[in-house]
Amino acid sequence: MSTATAPAVAPDPVADFPQELKPAPAGVRSVTRTFFFILWRDIFVTGRELGTFLAQILVEPFFILFVFGKVLGELGFTGGNFQAVLLPGVVALNAFLVSLQNTALPLIIDFSWSKEIEDRLLAPIPTTLVAVEKLVFGMLRGIVASLLMIPMGFLVLDNVSWPMDRFPATLGVLLMGALAGSTVGLVIGTLAPARHISIVFAVTLTPLMFTGCTQFPWHGLADIRWFQVLCAFNPLTYVSEGIRALLLPPGGPGAIPLWVDLMALTAAILIFGAIGIKGFHRRAQD
Repeated sequence: MSTATAPAVAPDPVADFPQELKPAPAGVRSVTRTFFFILWRDIFVTGRELGTFLAQILVEPFFILFVFGKVLGELGFTGGNFQAVLLPGVVALNAFLVSLQNTALPLIIDFSWSKEIEDRLLAPIPTTLVAVEKLVFGMLRGIVASLLMIPMGFLVLDNVSWPMDRFPATLGVLLMGALAGSTVGLVIGTLAPARHISIVFAVTLTPLMFTGCTQFPWHGLADIRWFQVLCAFNPLTYVSEGIRALLLPPGGPGAIPLWVDLMALTAAILIFGAIGIKGFHRRAQD
């Protein structure tokens, strides 16, 4: 009487791999590849429109530096270390507002006139990642815009410095500030109707610019308490003050502690990011 034997089972080479060495599922690789392809397409288009992009990001901050930092200083209306306070604020302003504009405006156009967003929504990636790609692209533009303002500040202003040992930390603050600006832009781009785009930008960008402590330190507003409290609700304030906390020497005008700036920017990214992604899903389903 013969006994049946179980057929030999071939070893599974993937199962024998350590968990951390197993290849990623094909779906994850496909999604990642598609995400970066869409992002690279936007970057490539920016390269073809480089002159327009540079004009957009450099003209206004250049005149802010020149008029407030140079002209008013030579006329005697500003003095002391005002230039050292102004340059970090203008760099922060470019990181935040350029990210905001380059996230909000393309979204408003895509959802209304061009309908280009429909091609992206048909791509084999989740809708949330389409929104995240918009955030990342806007953030990259904001970072480039802010970094270009540093050498421009040295060309225009006289009494400024940027210690290179603080550069990695300031770059981290700029990354968070640019991402915060992108999330605010995502909210505006998904909520604002196209026919009211000029009004929306007029009533949002100007207050953000002048309550973001870009031309003055936050602690200097102690005698104007109501305005100081108002500035505390603007995420741009914490980008400006975060860079000043890293760059201004001891004994100068005080800045909001860096840990407070980072916590405030993290909260802004999470809150506006959640609202913006929810609004993006709603607009994508319309």
